[in-house]
Amino acid sequence: MNGSARPALTMADLNNMSVEVLNKVGPAKAKALAAVEIHTVLDLLSHYPRRYVDRTNQACISELEDGVEAMIIATVNSVFTKKLRGNRSLVAVGVSDQTGSLRLAFFNQPWRERQLAQQQEVVIFGKLDRYQGQPQMTNPLVDILGDETGRIVPVYPQSGKAGIHTRELRRWVDEALRRSEQRGISDPLPEPVRSQYGLIGRHQAMDAIHRPQSMDARYAARNRLVFDELLRLQLKLVMRKRQAQLAATGIAHNTSGELLGRFISSLGFQPTGAQQRVIGEVVDDMARPVPMHRLLQGDVGAGKTIVAVAALLTAVEGGHQGALMAPTEVLASQHYLSVKVLLEGLEVPTKGTLAASAPLRVALLTNQATASERRKIQRALTAGGINILIGTHALIQQGVEFDSLGAVVVDEQHRFGVEQRAALRSKGSSNRQPDVLVMTATPIPRTAAMTVYGDLDVSTLDEMPPGRTPIVTRWASTLIEEAGVWEQVTQEVAQGRQAYVVCPIIEETDANNARSVTDTYERLRSSELAGVRIGLLHGRLAPVDKELVMTQFRRGDLDVLVATTVIEVGVDVPNATMMVVVDADRFGIAQLHQLRGRVGRGEKASACCLLATDAVGVAAERLRALEASTDGFELAEVDLELRGEGTILGTRQTGRNDLKLVSLRGDREWVVRARQAAVELLDADPDLRRHAELRDEIDLLLVEDDADYLLKN
Repeated sequence: MNGSARPALTMADLNNMSVEVLNKVGPAKAKALAAVEIHTVLDLLSHYPRRYVDRTNQACISELEDGVEAMIIATVNSVFTKKLRGNRSLVAVGVSDQTGSLRLAFFNQPWRERQLAQQQEVVIFGKLDRYQGQPQMTNPLVDILGDETGRIVPVYPQSGKAGIHTRELRRWVDEALRRSEQRGISDPLPEPVRSQYGLIGRHQAMDAIHRPQSMDARYAARNRLVFDELLRLQLKLVMRKRQAQLAATGIAHNTSGELLGRFISSLGFQPTGAQQRVIGEVVDDMARPVPMHRLLQGDVGAGKTIVAVAALLTAVEGGHQGALMAPTEVLASQHYLSVKVLLEGLEVPTKGTLAASAPLRVALLTNQATASERRKIQRALTAGGINILIGTHALIQQGVEFDSLGAVVVDEQHRFGVEQRAALRSKGSSNRQPDVLVMTATPIPRTAAMTVYGDLDVSTLDEMPPGRTPIVTRWASTLIEEAGVWEQVTQEVAQGRQAYVVCPIIEETDANNARSVTDTYERLRSSELAGVRIGLLHGRLAPVDKELVMTQFRRGDLDVLVATTVIEVGVDVPNATMMVVVDADRFGIAQLHQLRGRVGRGEKASACCLLATDAVGVAAERLRALEASTDGFELAEVDLELRGEGTILGTRQTGRNDLKLVSLRGDREWVVRARQAAVELLDADPDLRRHAELRDEIDLLLVEDDADYLLKN
C-alpha cells in the first residue's frame, strides 16, 4: 500500500471527498464546479480531458492554410469588444507566435473578453479564413494553457460561463492525484482479468489519462478506463438477466410435435439459413423451464413474421395460446391478415371435445372492436377456442384473459414501454410466465445491441429471402428533379402499379415549414397527379376511416396513398412500387429505411425517391447513405457514425451516466471483451461476494434506473 498501513482509496472513498478539500476550491469555486456536475474528487478525476496538445508537434501561424482546420499555440496580444447592430457583439482578439500573427473573431460571446487577457498563452483550434485580406479564425475553440511546459497537455471540457477553465481543472486534478499517491487508488479488477486483456492498473490509468508521458500511455489508460465502464454495465445487465431467470418460472414447451414442421412445409418456399438458425434458437429457449426473453432484430423484409409464427405455434402445440401485440391498428390488421393466410389449413389438437383436432383459430382484437365482438372474443379466449390473438394495446386492457398464455410476441418493441410489455406478460398464469419474443425492424450494430439490450438474448436475421426486388433509391435535390419524380409516379400508375407519398407532418404551422400531408394531398390531386386516384391516411383519422383507406389501397381501388409515417412499418402491398418521401431531410436514417421497405415487396422493380432541396451537412450525409446502401445493418453503423451514441443511448436528463469515455463507434471490441469478462466473473462468483469492491462500484456508479433507462431506449 505504498508504505502506508491505510488501505488504497476506493471509488467510494473518492466520492465521499468534497472538491473543497483541494487548495483554492472555496464555496464560490465549488459552486462553479457543481454547475458542470463536479461535486466530489471522484467527479473531478472522472472529468476526463476532451483532447491533448502535443507541444512537440504543434502548427505555426505561418503554416496555416485557408479553409483548413488546425491547432496552434499562441500568445494573446490584444482584446477588443465592439457592439454590433441588433444587440449583437464582436470580441476581436489579436494573437501571435514566433512566426506570425492572427485575428480571432468571436460573435455573440461577450464573456471572451473576461476569459482572455494579454500575455496569456492559449491553444486555438479552428479554420483559417480571411477578413479584408488578413488571416482570421471565426469562433474557434480556445483553451488557456498558462505556463504549462509538459510535452503533452490535457485540455478539459470547460465552461466559460461558469468561470471554470482548463488550467484550473488541470491544477486541481494534479493535486488530487498527488495526494492519492501515498495510499494509491484501489484496483478491484482481478489480476488474471487484467493480464487476459492486456490492461494496466487503475492507479496508473487514472494518472496517465490526465498526465500522459506519451500518446501510447494515454491510449493504454483510456483502454483500461473504457473497460471499467463497460464491465460495470455488463455485470449489472448479466446479473439482472440471471436474477430474472431465477425468480420466474416458465413453461417447458413440448417441442417434439409436428405442428411447426407442418407449418414450415406448407410455406411453399425454403426459409433462409438465418430464419432456420433463429427459429432453432427460439425453439430451444421455449423448451427450457426458464421464460424466454429474446430480441429478434432483422432488416425490412428479412422474414421476422415467419419466426414470430414459429414461436406462437410452439406454444399452441402444447395446448397453450399465443399473443402478438403491434403498436398500431394498421399494423395489427396487417399481421392478422398475413398470419391467417400463413396458417390456413393447419389443425391443432383439441381439449374437451369429441373431435381430435380443429382448425387453428386466429383472432384480431383492437379498439375498433364493438362491445359485442369483444365479449365474443373474450369468451372464446378464456375457453381456449382462440389459439392466437393478434392486436394492439387492447390486448393488455382489463378484462382480456387467456385460458393459458404460452408465448408473447411484441412487434416494433421500441414503441412500447417496459410497463406495457410486462402487462402483456402478466396475462399468463399466476405461477408460470409466458415466453417473450420482442421484434424490431430497426437494426442496430451488434455491440450496441449488447450494450442496450444486455439482459436480452439477441437473435439477428442477417440474410434476405430470395426474390426480394432490389429498390433503387435516389435523392431529388432540385425542383427539376422533383418534377421528374411526379412524372415517374404517373408512369407507374399508368402501368397499373401503386405508390406511397409520405410527409413529415399532418398540418403546416408557423413553427414548422415542412410540407404537410393534407396540403400535399390537395396539391397533388389538383396539379402533379390530377386524374390519379389518391387516398389520404394519417393518425388523426378515425380508426374506421383508416382501415377503409388501407383496404381500398390493398385492393387497388387507390393508385397513390398520401400518408404520414403511420405506414412506416408492417404495411404490405406487393403492387406498390414507388415510395416518395417529401422533405426527406426531416427524417432519420432508420425511419427512411423503414419507409423504403414498404416497396420492393413484389416482383416488379421498385424505387424510393427522397425529396429534399435544402438538405445540407448531416442531413445530406444521411440521404447520400440511403442512396448508396439498402443494408439496414450497414446504415445503422452509418447512423452511429453521423449521430453518435445518442442514437442508441438517448440523452440522460438526470442522474449519473457512467459511460463517459466509451464510444460505441470506436470501442466495439471492448464491448465484446467486457461482456465476456462479466460472464466469466459471474460464472465463478454469481453474487460478486468475492469481488465486493466491484459490486460496490456498480451500486455507486450505475444508479438503479440505469439499466432500465438503457433498455427503454
